[in-house]
Amino acid sequence: MGVPKFSLEGKVAIVTEGKRGIGKAIALAFAEAGADVVVSTRVFKDDQDDLGAVAGEIKKIGRRSLAIQADVSQKADVDNLVQKTIDEFGAIDILVNNAGNSSGTPLLEISEDEWDKVIDIHLKGHYLCSQAAGRKMVERKKGNIINMASIEGVKAVRDSANPYSISKAGISLFTRGLARELAKHNIRVNAIAPGWTKTEMMRWAYTEPKHLKYFEDRIPMGRMGEPSEIASVALFLASDAASYITGQTIVVDGGAVA
Repeated sequence: MGVPKFSLEGKVAIVTEGKRGIGKAIALAFAEAGADVVVSTRVFKDDQDDLGAVAGEIKKIGRRSLAIQADVSQKADVDNLVQKTIDEFGAIDILVNNAGNSSGTPLLEISEDEWDKVIDIHLKGHYLCSQAAGRKMVERKKGNIINMASIEGVKAVRDSANPYSISKAGISLFTRGLARELAKHNIRVNAIAPGWTKTEMMRWAYTEPKHLKYFEDRIPMGRMGEPSEIASVALFLASDAASYITGQTIVVDGGAVA
């Protein structure tokens, strides 16, 4: 048996919210590995430059790319994202459900609108994207879905029952159930649960020394993660090196929930 291959040559991937942070790192890692990559964002008007720049970087690597507006909580947007990918590239081999948002509002204070927004982007978004792309994968009897969970869905790390943590826990269970449902179609489904990572969402934490120390003191490896370190795990899961792995949530957190 030879060394497992991490190449994505000839594959087509969709990465939702691929304009920056973990999504951007995954999109570029996939392109470096040989994939053509479609990146999307919910609010295209405000993020067009960022998303277009990512698509441009992918093209400079020598791969094809599209930048598409898609609110993953809206079925019409998701259907459009999937159809445009099929029209341009002919197939979808890999879906990375990376779109997300956050809320730190305690349960006793959160509004219904804020609750719904977080749940819809995470759980409904994963459902809609996985259903639309999954149907195309079933037609070809192959595919790979990677969901973005969180350590906050593995262990209660906040002092509130907030919708972010609850939805991320739901994503891990969704991953296991979908993996069982799609295994007979040669489609693998896994999730990644990042720990505290240097993304835009966490900028407030790693740019302020006292906040940074708070997190570093709670991570056995003594530092926050980099988006590229999450992207490396996504590349592994998307590749043939992970051909016998499905239904798993891989924690990437420097030991924070060990």
